[in-house]
Amino acid sequence: MRVPLSWLREYVDLPATETGRDVQAKLISAGLEVETVEHLGADLKGPLVVGRVLTIEELEGFKKPIRFCTVDVGQANGTGEPQEIVCGARNFAVGDKVVVVLPGATLPGGFSISARKTYGKTSHGMICSSDELGMGDDGTHGIIVLPPETEVGKDAIELLELVDEVLDIAVTANRGDCLSIRGVAREAAIAYGLPLRDPALLDVPGPNAYGYPVKIADPTGCDRFTARTVTGLSPEARSPIWLQRRLQKVGMRPISLAVDVTNYVMMELGQPLHAYDRSLVQGTIGVRRAQEGEKIVTLDGVERKLHAEDLVITDDRGPIGLAGVMGGANTEIADHGDAEKATSDVVIEAAHFDQVAIARTARRHKLSSEASRRFERGVDPQAAAAAAQRTVDLLVLLAGGTAESGVTEISAPPVPHTITVAADHPDRVAGVEYGREIVVRRLQEVGCDVYGQDELIVTVPSWRPDLTDPNDLAEEVIRLEGYENLPSTLPRPPAGRGLTSRQRLHRRVGRALAGAGYVEALNYPFVSEQVFDQLGLDADDPARRVVRLVNPLSDEEPALRTSLLPGLLGALRRNDGRGAHDLALFETGLVFHPRDEQRVAANLPVDRRPGEDELAALDAALPDQPRHVAVVLTGAREQAGWWGKGRPADWADAVEAARGVAREAGAELGVRKGQYGPWHPGRCAELFVTVNGEDRVVGHAGELHPRVLKTLGLPARTCAAELDLDAVARVGQDTPQAPGISTFPVATQDVALVVEEFVPAADVEAALREGAGELLESIRLFDVYDNAEQLGEGRKSLAYALRFRAGDRTLTVDEASAARDAAVALAGERVGAVLRS
Repeated sequence: MRVPLSWLREYVDLPATETGRDVQAKLISAGLEVETVEHLGADLKGPLVVGRVLTIEELEGFKKPIRFCTVDVGQANGTGEPQEIVCGARNFAVGDKVVVVLPGATLPGGFSISARKTYGKTSHGMICSSDELGMGDDGTHGIIVLPPETEVGKDAIELLELVDEVLDIAVTANRGDCLSIRGVAREAAIAYGLPLRDPALLDVPGPNAYGYPVKIADPTGCDRFTARTVTGLSPEARSPIWLQRRLQKVGMRPISLAVDVTNYVMMELGQPLHAYDRSLVQGTIGVRRAQEGEKIVTLDGVERKLHAEDLVITDDRGPIGLAGVMGGANTEIADHGDAEKATSDVVIEAAHFDQVAIARTARRHKLSSEASRRFERGVDPQAAAAAAQRTVDLLVLLAGGTAESGVTEISAPPVPHTITVAADHPDRVAGVEYGREIVVRRLQEVGCDVYGQDELIVTVPSWRPDLTDPNDLAEEVIRLEGYENLPSTLPRPPAGRGLTSRQRLHRRVGRALAGAGYVEALNYPFVSEQVFDQLGLDADDPARRVVRLVNPLSDEEPALRTSLLPGLLGALRRNDGRGAHDLALFETGLVFHPRDEQRVAANLPVDRRPGEDELAALDAALPDQPRHVAVVLTGAREQAGWWGKGRPADWADAVEAARGVAREAGAELGVRKGQYGPWHPGRCAELFVTVNGEDRVVGHAGELHPRVLKTLGLPARTCAAELDLDAVARVGQDTPQAPGISTFPVATQDVALVVEEFVPAADVEAALREGAGELLESIRLFDVYDNAEQLGEGRKSLAYALRFRAGDRTLTVDEASAARDAAVALAGERVGAVLRS
């Protein structure tokens, strides 16, 4: 919201010495986010005057039209003689009043003006456009043509209000009242302790039976509708300079008088309005929900297909406007540039619409407007009649119109919102003793009516729909007393509490992966549901069942992630596209799975620590949120150099990363051949842990499928692993145990077994481990050999190193050999393994 300081001063008598920076500091202290203060005309220096065009000579022989003009500037040039000026614009004629900058002046941007020879003539100054004066968009981008009655020689800097300061405020979603000069003026008046001249305090006639007919079919969507009619608008009437300049300063483009007036009142009071050409409205104006499939052409010229939840304004033909968003082209106010077609009679609409309905309509049609921005944040329903009256008054004053006596006002009986709050509640929230007197005074300053002593009954003003409970009232007191005045106190943690086991594991895993050469990449937890198609997940895959956000940051990513891979792969793609081709990234974070029974979370107390039952109820209302860990790799895993050849990252690196995570959790991770979603079916490892004798799959690792790589734009041979860290931790040890050091020697036995090609090495290892018994200390696969000529078609050789050790003695060769033979025998029985000869 852009707020000109000159406009703000109309409603609050700010000290004359206060600059925009001073006001900015005051408003920021009161809780408003004033981002910048723009100094309009800071480097502008006159003489800049009003001139009247006397003659225009068209110069020939140039690539573009050039005109040599003489302009009467009165005594501003010191001689009273006509000023000779060369100009290329063509939107003015002899007799027009224009803005002339004379030699010696400086225009915005440090552009100095002097007499200079150009196109064979000497130009003594310039005839100015709005762009050259830094005025903003006036819709023409040509020379400024002033009203005929403007006095020649008058100072144009003062006339056009070129010097001003504009505060740019980032209004939060809960402060719709501050999307108006009225709302910001109220905050400034409170901050300075000055009275407010409320522009909404107008004498408004009551409703009668002579107003324009209106019918509300959806009182929930529209609880207030005021209609006023003004007739006999002058076809030649134009928006005065002061009105145009105020609209430009707040960032709006002047269009025509009737439209400019409605925009002006909206910015002034915060109440969106709409003006209909009365001659184009057929019959009763109505408010209802759209019928599915209805269409309307809005003022931007786009035909829109309406949804059954859209709230529309209608006449006897059908929709004539999207309520609270944008009017329809079939009742548009005609520009006063054409006297024959100019609108002379208008119907003014000032209504109050449901916030949610307007927000959904604006988002559904991708049509955000100044009106929808205000309605979806909350508009003062009591300001509609005053806004309509203010609009009528300005049209009568500026366009010579006549206000009809008929007034239509349909409204539900106002129900004031009251809140009961303890007088010391703000004290307990802030930890500061304000006292009842300050609490009552601050609440009254924001417009509340306050009654009571120890327990206050507070009636909230109509312009503050965001005040709904005691904590909102406490926040008002705290912010107006100054956040900077709150004491800084550190919470005192109870003794004996540190990191939880889950937190300790999270940190250990991060350190282990970082030590292995991975870089942590934190990603947003939002995904699009199309990403599951890109990852090649089956239609019934549980990962497709997502938690959808009611109000997502982006419509393209409306769901919470069920896997860490989409974010990590996106980070890998971006970095690869920026020239980093050797990448190893990891992330540990929560994924989200909806619960079968959805519950609604209750508001927790702020004056005490929530009880265990309250915390449990809160947890039950949340989706299931297990912590996962994932890695992605591409490019070289080991760089080549003088030390030797490098090697590319492959599926084994992803599997080893998962094993490293399991070691940090103190768990034994099983690895076997698998097939799932984005992984290459021949290079995918299924990761599992054993719980009560049953294998539970906790993740996958390996090389990604070429089809997935192509769809996501990833480098060839990209590898990845993802693991359910919480599931692994449940079967592991909280604190990893250091290996024991034995005083007895180890006995090593190597064995090479030939098995069918399809037999997983993990099954062979499991059989050897079980057959070897308690004397087996470790087992390691150190060679895989497949030669059809020596082993036979479809067979492979797996070579294992078995280490045997006893805790109480030195093993004999016979004991070690017997254990080895038992292991081989069980492997032969289980998987058909035979010793390689």
